[in-house]
Amino acid sequence: MLTQRQLFLRHNAQTTLAPLLLEFVKAEGMYLYDPSGRRYMDLIAGIGVSNVGHCHQNVVTAVKAQAESYMHIMVYGEFVQSPQVNFARALAEVLPPPLDCTYFVNSGAEAVEGAMKLAKRYTGRAELLACHHSYHGSTQGALSLMGNEEFKQAYRPLLPRTGFIHYGSFTDLDRITENTAAVFVETIQGEAGIRVADAAYFRALREKCTETGTLLVLDEIQTGFGRTGKLFGFEHFGIVPDILLLAKGIGGGMPIGAFISSGELMASLATAPILGHITTFGGHPVSCAAGLATLQTILCEEMIAGVEAKGQLFRELLRHPAIKEVRGKGLMIAVEFENFDQNKRIIDACIEDGLITDWFLHCANSMRIAPPLIISEEEIRQACAIILKNCDRI
Repeated sequence: MLTQRQLFLRHNAQTTLAPLLLEFVKAEGMYLYDPSGRRYMDLIAGIGVSNVGHCHQNVVTAVKAQAESYMHIMVYGEFVQSPQVNFARALAEVLPPPLDCTYFVNSGAEAVEGAMKLAKRYTGRAELLACHHSYHGSTQGALSLMGNEEFKQAYRPLLPRTGFIHYGSFTDLDRITENTAAVFVETIQGEAGIRVADAAYFRALREKCTETGTLLVLDEIQTGFGRTGKLFGFEHFGIVPDILLLAKGIGGGMPIGAFISSGELMASLATAPILGHITTFGGHPVSCAAGLATLQTILCEEMIAGVEAKGQLFRELLRHPAIKEVRGKGLMIAVEFENFDQNKRIIDACIEDGLITDWFLHCANSMRIAPPLIISEEEIRQACAIILKNCDRI
């Protein structure tokens, strides 16, 4: 009889020739459990998804209750579904004006796709700009905005009229003109290895977009819902985007994404033509119920309050001759090594020791640290001890 791993390799489409092939049967809080009962500390939260921890009881309860009431009943936007309404209202209450109108989708890449359409439809312009080393998803449109040619070259031709600026560069802001529909920027660059621009740059970016009538789209798919020590990353920089992109951590483990703007902008998708953007499963009621429970849990349990101190503890502890730099904001951290081979050896050794971490698509010599926000000081010390032990071995 074939094992689950053998069946996985035979019947599940593969994204790499060397998958990790770890098998888990349970997840709870900070930990994943394999079939033998061995537990692994999850230091990446499913790539920034499980901000409240795996299977938080509030989220599980909300999912069960909604699944027993109703699941899919109609494509997004036609029926009044309370889980969608309640989550959208809750988001509007924690966001600054004019971000009060949400379009729910299924993933971060879909949020990007919807925002691209919204920007072109509202402005009547065709040009889109993004940043070098950016990552906004892997669908055709989102891939067109990816700032790494290695991941794009096999899929050309991609969308025309897309260009790139350097994240944090004041000079490159001159690329934004009256022909630019929107600029897509990760508030903190994730797959580039956690790069953080300063507040002056974001203020200049906001001013340039306003001056040229260009929409500023901030991708908070990784930074949203407390990851950086604020509920939303842009709160660190004193600006407000025209369109905000969310996904990953907002669903507590359920698949959901969103693009959020003003009612005025969003209205442009409803006419000339009608149904300007359509999704069957976007805003799935179970996912929206999970999203609302996640937001309420983060706020009620004050999870964000300790994020900055926890991130600082990682930065204080992760000191070793093999470590070139530790970058980050809150619990969104990159640990840089000499090269990818060194980084990968340490990552693999950590997994053998029951600690799951990873590397970055556009910065393969850096280790990703993005644990659930619930990680304790003791767990941080345990995780860092494992990393440092394996740094000694290389």
